[in-house]
Amino acid sequence: MRFEFLHSSGISSLRICVLREATRASPKHLTSSAMKRMSRSPISGGGGEALLVMMRKMTAVMVMTLECLPRSPVAARVEDRAYWYAQAKSHLEDILAARRASNGYAKNVILFVGDGMGVSTVTAGRILKGQREGYIGEEYRLSFEKFPYVALAKTYNIDAQIGDSSACATALLCGVKANVNTLGLDHTGKFEDCMSSYTAGVTSIVDWAQKHGKSTGIVTNTRITHGTPSALYARSPSRYWEDDAKVPAHSHASCKDIARQLVENEPGKNINVLMGGGRRHWIPTTVYDREERNQRGRRTDGRNLLDEWVHDKKTRDLNAEYVWNKAQFDKVDPRHTDYLLGVFGYSHLDFEVDRNKGPTGDPSLAEMTVKAIQILRKNPHGFFLMVEAGRIDHAHHHNNGRRALEEIAALDDTVQSALNITSPKDTLFVLTADHSHVFTLGGDNTPRGHPVTGLDTEISDLDGKPYTTLLYGNGPGYAHTTPTGRQDLTGFNTQDINFVQQAAVPRKYETHGGEDVPVYALGPGAHLFSGTVEQTYIAHAIAHAACIAEDNSHCEKPPSDDACAAAPGPVPAPTSRLPLGHVTPTQEDLKKHTRDPWALSAGTGAWAWTTYFILSLLLLSVVLVLR
Repeated sequence: MRFEFLHSSGISSLRICVLREATRASPKHLTSSAMKRMSRSPISGGGGEALLVMMRKMTAVMVMTLECLPRSPVAARVEDRAYWYAQAKSHLEDILAARRASNGYAKNVILFVGDGMGVSTVTAGRILKGQREGYIGEEYRLSFEKFPYVALAKTYNIDAQIGDSSACATALLCGVKANVNTLGLDHTGKFEDCMSSYTAGVTSIVDWAQKHGKSTGIVTNTRITHGTPSALYARSPSRYWEDDAKVPAHSHASCKDIARQLVENEPGKNINVLMGGGRRHWIPTTVYDREERNQRGRRTDGRNLLDEWVHDKKTRDLNAEYVWNKAQFDKVDPRHTDYLLGVFGYSHLDFEVDRNKGPTGDPSLAEMTVKAIQILRKNPHGFFLMVEAGRIDHAHHHNNGRRALEEIAALDDTVQSALNITSPKDTLFVLTADHSHVFTLGGDNTPRGHPVTGLDTEISDLDGKPYTTLLYGNGPGYAHTTPTGRQDLTGFNTQDINFVQQAAVPRKYETHGGEDVPVYALGPGAHLFSGTVEQTYIAHAIAHAACIAEDNSHCEKPPSDDACAAAPGPVPAPTSRLPLGHVTPTQEDLKKHTRDPWALSAGTGAWAWTTYFILSLLLLSVVLVLR
């Protein structure tokens, strides 16, 4: 008889399986010829009979152990009412535990930004990653979906219903709504009006963190001077002024371009870690790029800001490194590096599926994030790190749904990598988006487990042609039409990485979406993120949780067990991920089974006992033969 696993392989399920079967076993269930021969042996009478019964019981446990051991990472489960009740109970216990853990103040903050990551993108990305890992897909949970607190953020700008990246980033990172295409300015800052930036400039989370002695960092797979990351350090009337060539001639003397602000001004020049792409905005037109040899820099002032960044750090006697490929990046020792500039691409970094993973290529978003944390966490006052998965947005603009979802998978890996080397006891994790996209996931009762990038199982009831479950409201996908109507996708490989989804309205590039975006939070202060909030609220909530706000009266007398009040200790060891559907044991369960040998693990505990039983039987057989 086989006991079906209620969940994926887990300690508690395995233990129940073995013990339940062992208690039902009796000598009549063990009728092998070997047992019959043993029952006729000289020791079958008197004390031998007791020994034989003991042997039979041991064999029963051994057989059931072998029968019930997990046989695959993703075991089949029965999704009956008991399953859903147990899952809800486990989730509730996690939420209650997280609520207790969210008290206190955050020593460290890691803010993840999925550029263009709306709810539909998260859902489709979850299914894709789940199916890739052997699950049906829909039931999978991305690492950040396990965060206990969730909110929705409104992404409109001062002058726009549908938000622009730079203005949304200003709201998210500076706590102030802005006008479209401006950076680090309040409502009085006007697009391409240099003089308005003199009085409209606002500070960002990086300013606040540095003021309180924290280390700071930016990691992105877009250009470091692009719309989202630059809101942390630049005050510019135009997001497009990434180098001096883009600044109008009449403004050259009055306004610095974004790259120059990063190297020369505060807080940019004091940011400890800067990693991303965009070398073209750092080097002059007279210099060819080191990687793309046929491309020159774009600066017309003749300055090489890469050299100037290195010179500034040497002048200040700081331990600094500049790297531009993976081989150099891998050699950076975080223990002896306090400032790191990594500019790995002439423009944006490649999409993850296209990335050159060799020594002449680029590090992944996850690798850059881990290196950044290793450098920043040396500061006893803590750190603030912003990590942007910016290429989700770019794939959506081209109606390339598959690449957008692959970038979600890369972001998920990045979040998990960060969780593995930090602790939610002293680190606040927040993950959100700057805006959404006109991207949908839909179908006619599409069955579970259906490839998320595939054609729906039903055809259109109007034109009789197949369609993909992933579609866009507008964009270049509209070009996939014919004189007789919508293009027939029969025979197309819609799961190809380069496939362009169909769109309802023709546009050269797809537009942003205007709906609210999700906010996920874990760690000290995570309870501050709930309900529907203005995007500006996020920056202020982070500041409150990390005690870097203007009013920190709530931080003056922290509780004795507060993470911020404690002296910094060693970095916690990586934590393992529970299999999907595994019911997290309660504190009472942990106390009850503290000395339970099965609590070792489903692998080591079970096989340790199995080995013990086998050796016992072998030893007993030897004794019988000798007698």
